[in-house]
Amino acid sequence: MKKICIIGSGSWGAALSIHAAKMGHEVKLWSFAEEEAELINKEHKCKFLPMAIMPENIVCTTNIEEAIKGSDMILHVTPSKFTRDIVKKYKNYVENQPIILCSKGFEASTLNTLEEVVKEEIPNVKIGVFTGPSHAEEVSLGIPTAIVIASQSLDVQYLVQDTFMNENMRIYTSSDVKGAELGGALKNIIAFCAGIVAELNMGDNTFAALITRGLTEISRLGVAMGGNHNTFYGLSGLGDLIVTCLSEHSRNRRAGRCIGRGLTIEETKKEVGMTIESIDNIEVAYKLAKKYNIDMPIVNTVYDVLFNGLKPKEAVTKLMTRDKKCE
Repeated sequence: MKKICIIGSGSWGAALSIHAAKMGHEVKLWSFAEEEAELINKEHKCKFLPMAIMPENIVCTTNIEEAIKGSDMILHVTPSKFTRDIVKKYKNYVENQPIILCSKGFEASTLNTLEEVVKEEIPNVKIGVFTGPSHAEEVSLGIPTAIVIASQSLDVQYLVQDTFMNENMRIYTSSDVKGAELGGALKNIIAFCAGIVAELNMGDNTFAALITRGLTEISRLGVAMGGNHNTFYGLSGLGDLIVTCLSEHSRNRRAGRCIGRGLTIEETKKEVGMTIESIDNIEVAYKLAKKYNIDMPIVNTVYDVLFNGLKPKEAVTKLMTRDKKCE
C-alpha cells in the first residue's frame, strides 16, 4: 500500500483517486475549493464525474501541506496555466517524493512544457509524466485503459507502474519524457479541430485526413523539441490523439464544436464549463512552430479561426487547396 497525494480534484484527479483507492492505496486529494472537498468527503461524489462513487479511503483537503505530508509520490493534476503558481504553493513541503505530471499543456507565457516549469521551481526533484488515451469518465468506472509513465528515472517508472497497474489499467514505461509530454499537449489542438469537423457534418474521410496529417504536424514539432519520433506513434501520441478526436467525452472536441457553430471563445468556455487546454495550446503551438521553423498548416489555420476571424468552412477549403505536396 502506498500513500498517494493528488494535487487537483477535477475530473482526472478524481478518477486517479478512485483508481488508486480501489487498489487499496491511501489517497489524499487536494482541492482549492472547500465545497468540492465537502462533496467528496461527505457524499463521496465528484461533480465532474456524476456516474462515479468516491471510495471512503479518499480524504480530500484544502490544506496542501496536509495532502503532501508523508506521501510516497505526488500526482500533479491541475490545469496547465495554474501549474507554476500551485507548485510554488507546495514546493517547500516536497521532501524526496517524485512529482508525476498528469496534466497536459504548456505554460503560455514562456512556451515551456510543464516538466520544465516544475524543474525551474524544484530543480532536484524526480519527475514523471503519466499520459495516454485515458478519459477520466472511463477510468473512474474501471473501463480497461492503457497508459504510459515516462521518466528519466527508472525508479519512478517502476514505482508508478507497480502502484497503479492492475487488470483495468495497463501501464507501459518510457524514458522519453519530452515526447510523451508533447504528444499529450499537442493532440488537444487536433481534437479541437475534430470538433469543428464534426459540427460541419463532414465525413469519415475528413476525420481520417485530420488525424493522420495532424499526427504528422505533432511529430514534426515534437522531434524538433527533443522528442523521439516513435513516441508520437505510441499511446501518448497516436493513442491519445484517436481517443480525444473521436469521443464526445473530450472537452476539447466539444469546444471545437462550439466554435464550429459560431460561438465566441468566451461563450465556448462557458458552455463547456471546464478547462479547455486546446484554446491556450493553439496559441502556444503557433508560436513554437515559428520558433522552430516547422510547417504546421493545421495549427496555423485553426489559429486563424480563433484569432483572425477565419470562418471554419473557409479554413477547410484553405487547407484542401494548399500547394501540391509529396506525403
